[in-house]
Amino acid sequence: MTDAQARLLLGAPVAAEIRASVRDDIAAFVARRGYAPTLAIVLVGRDAPSAVYLRQILKACEMAGIGGRLVEIESGGTSRTDPDLEARVTAAIEALNDDPFVAGIIVQMPLPPSVRLRTIIDTIDPAKDIDGIHPLNAGLLRLGYEGFLPATAHAAIEMLHRYDVPIAGREAVVVGRSNVVGMPAAFMLVREHATVTVCHSKTVDLAAHVRRAEILVVAAGRPGLITGSMLRPGAVVVDVGINVVGDAIVGDVDMDSARSVAGAITPVPGGVGPVTNAILLTHLVRAAVAQADGAPA
Repeated sequence: MTDAQARLLLGAPVAAEIRASVRDDIAAFVARRGYAPTLAIVLVGRDAPSAVYLRQILKACEMAGIGGRLVEIESGGTSRTDPDLEARVTAAIEALNDDPFVAGIIVQMPLPPSVRLRTIIDTIDPAKDIDGIHPLNAGLLRLGYEGFLPATAHAAIEMLHRYDVPIAGREAVVVGRSNVVGMPAAFMLVREHATVTVCHSKTVDLAAHVRRAEILVVAAGRPGLITGSMLRPGAVVVDVGINVVGDAIVGDVDMDSARSVAGAITPVPGGVGPVTNAILLTHLVRAAVAQADGAPA
């Protein structure tokens, strides 16, 4: 490495600060209310990688003093062999909606083909939708009102805040237009007065758009999509991609070439990921307080 290497924006210290604040908030909540709120995670079918990731969230809950519950719903196979799967998933979510001790609900994606995403999203109580997937929370974000934000997109923007990256007036480019990362991140950047371009699989001359970015958020799910030759010198790069290549986990940005051009960059792993889990806990606290007070979150 040379002196020209970009500054690494590490997620671990940011996540540690957030978790410490959450622990204090939960201790105060318990002292006032007499119970700890619970985060419920719904996992449909046996998915080993998902189970590992979700247990990391549950471990973070335990460390913060939050109750954690993994609701595993077995899948009998295809829609033909398990026609009741969607009904069982919605019934489980409705039970969690009605549980006063459950303050937040997460449904792990992707779902089996026989379970309609829209049905599941619509079933979650918006007040407990701490990952911001319900249409009500998505609409609140788009209109600039307070709702629950998708945690990964929120974490990407939080990294900019925590590392004192100016946003207002900057040229920002978001690569990826998913409803859970790309578009929410774009809306948040607009809300903070950046000039935002959203690129996607149909964008012509992606490199020309990326080269204008002072802030670049990449969430396309394609390893090595962005290379150093595409970057504006000194750009701040937030890599949200998580891809398994061989035995390694890599982002959407080619780190080797990007570090010699960018001014700052989040690594994968170790960047946005840890902050996402910590952000979820802050959403849980907010939901718990609002529900206990009988007020909108």
